[in-house]
Amino acid sequence: MRSALRVKRWLDRGWEHRAAAAKGQALSVLLAARRSAINASTEAQLQVFGLVIAAPEPIRVRFRGQKLAAMLNTAANLRVHASWDTETTSTVVALRTLAPRAHAMLKEARELRKTILAIIRSWRPDLLEQFGVGPIVAATVLCAWSHPGRIHSEAAFAMLAGVAPIPANSGQVTTRYRLNRYGDRQLNNAVHTVVQSRIQYQPATRDYVARRTAEGKTGPEIKRCLARYVARDLYRILENAAPAA
Repeated sequence: MRSALRVKRWLDRGWEHRAAAAKGQALSVLLAARRSAINASTEAQLQVFGLVIAAPEPIRVRFRGQKLAAMLNTAANLRVHASWDTETTSTVVALRTLAPRAHAMLKEARELRKTILAIIRSWRPDLLEQFGVGPIVAATVLCAWSHPGRIHSEAAFAMLAGVAPIPANSGQVTTRYRLNRYGDRQLNNAVHTVVQSRIQYQPATRDYVARRTAEGKTGPEIKRCLARYVARDLYRILENAAPAA
């Protein structure tokens, strides 16, 4: 009887791990596609900005005083005139090509974000309840974590996230720690996104920052402490909370 129960538990865990791996892989490819779209949009926007700076005066004057988002709209609506010289015409053609590309990539990124959000809500909606954790951060954390038991401790998860403290002793000072440049950099970026959001908008975190500043801690040191706390909280939620049915 006990052997049968052990086999059943083993099979159940195996099924859960396979299901988690499938959803994790789905999130991984969606994140990669969204990252590619964001990078393509950013590159197109920077190219538009550069072309506007170097454009002939009749074109540049149309963008004067505009922010980048407004520049994209103006560039997309430009029209070629027969009286323009080759340089001006070519600049307008390039701007009209790049601006719609930037808009299309942003739209693509938004659609991918909706798909990611739907998977998170069906798998681990509890992550979205945490302050500063959105669908992209949640997806990044889940891809790194994978399934219960893969990462044996919160210290190991902090090391994976690149937020575990690394002593920077000088022989006289033994209470300083340096930046951890190891681990999964996407996960590290996700943790620091949560930290930055909480510093800006969460009263408890802002009180913590003020208290630690009064104690003599620097801004980077405080952020490293907060990142470690965030990694600990995320790990405990991932390991202990039950996933959505």
